[in-house]
Amino acid sequence: MDNKATLAIIGGSGLYQMSGIEQTEEIVVDTPFGKPSAPITVGTLEGMRVAFLARHGIGHHITPTEVPYRANIYALKSLGVERVVSISACGSLREDYAPGHIVIPDNIFDFTKDRDRSFFGEGFVAHVGVADPFCGDLSGQLETAVCATGATTHIGGSLITVEGPRFSTKAESHAYRSWGMSIIGMTASPEAFLAREAELCYATMAHVTDYDVWHESESPVTVDMVIQTLNKNTEIAQNAIRNLVRGLKPARACSCGQALASALITNPKVVPAETRKKLDLIIGKYLS
Repeated sequence: MDNKATLAIIGGSGLYQMSGIEQTEEIVVDTPFGKPSAPITVGTLEGMRVAFLARHGIGHHITPTEVPYRANIYALKSLGVERVVSISACGSLREDYAPGHIVIPDNIFDFTKDRDRSFFGEGFVAHVGVADPFCGDLSGQLETAVCATGATTHIGGSLITVEGPRFSTKAESHAYRSWGMSIIGMTASPEAFLAREAELCYATMAHVTDYDVWHESESPVTVDMVIQTLNKNTEIAQNAIRNLVRGLKPARACSCGQALASALITNPKVVPAETRKKLDLIIGKYLS
């Protein structure tokens, strides 16, 4: 059975428990950065091989900080993945982005502090450009797919990623709003940046579950609130994925696939052999 896939979905394990997926195979991948969050499920959906990865592990036992982001992205690339869609919960920092709505953000503010943010280091330096951290082409196609479900959808807005696992204080929430942030989550960083380093297209389908804690007439966010909205939106997410796969353009109309072309700064002659081997999947085409 073909275990290669060009599209990957990162989210909850329930996303691939939908009708229409055939020829599924569970793949255990090991990487130079450790094991991914969970075995990767590859199946055929609408005639396309698609990979599904449970970001927080099967049963949701991995905190946002503990997610092995580098291993996850590396493992997906090793399976041939070129495009990644992240599906996650978020809090709204805007009145018009209401619980139950879906947001496809166009920028990120990384406010985390305890995570491995790059594949590079150990004798190899790269400075990848992330002025626009989400792939515009994939985000546009994702917007079309989500809108086709009938869900209230917003395109654009900045997603601030906080460390977690706790929720915000009111002081923090009001500060983020004053900075112009639109939604808040715990997993987009460094996932999006690692995807760019791996030259993968990356887009996010963020499900608004609450108004964080800033809204005076709404209850502060709770785990029950998040789970209830995600459960309601599971069908929307599944249908959106199906729509995306059905209409996905075969060729990538973006520059994500060449993100490292002008990012590598270290003289190849001084790169340690062990580091070169570790990063071969990502940088090999530039050093051959």
